[in-house]
Amino acid sequence: MKRNHLIWITAVALFAALLAQAGPVSAQQPTPSDNDVNRVAKQLYCPVCENTPLDVCPTQACEEWRELIRLKLSEGWSDEQIKDYFALQYGDRVLAEPPRRGLNWLVYILPIVFFAGGVVILVSVLRRMRAPAKQVTPSTPALDAETLKRVEEELKKHDIA
Repeated sequence: MKRNHLIWITAVALFAALLAQAGPVSAQQPTPSDNDVNRVAKQLYCPVCENTPLDVCPTQACEEWRELIRLKLSEGWSDEQIKDYFALQYGDRVLAEPPRRGLNWLVYILPIVFFAGGVVILVSVLRRMRAPAKQVTPSTPALDAETLKRVEEELKKHDIA
C-alpha cells in the first residue's frame, strides 16, 4: 500500500512540475492579409521617397517596412501603435495625417478660416453688384459764350468742324 501511495505522490509531483513549466497558453494570431497591411501602410508615407504612400512605394526599404507592419499586426499591435512606432522612428513626416498638436493645428484650422473669409468676401461682392448704381452727373463746368465762340473758330480754322 505504501508503494501505491508513493507512485501517486510521484505522479502528482511530476504533473505539478510540468504544469509549472508550461506557462500561459495563448492563441496564435492569424497571419495578416495584404489588405490589413495596406490599410496601415496607406496611413504612412515613405521616409525615403518624397510624398509617396508606403502602400505603393516600390523601394526595397518600403517592402521591408510593409513586412515590419505585417509582423507587428501578427503580434497583435493596433494600427495606432504601429503608426506611433513609425513616427517615433522617422518623425511625424511619415504620418499621412499630422498629429493634432503644436503648429499642426493650423492644418485643421486654416482651411475653415479661409473658407469663412471667402464666403464673407463673396457675399459682400454680390451685395455690391445687386445694389442700384448711383447716377453720377458730370461735373464739367459750363463754358461761357466767349470761350465757346473761340473754340468754334479754332475748330473751323483746322477744318475739324
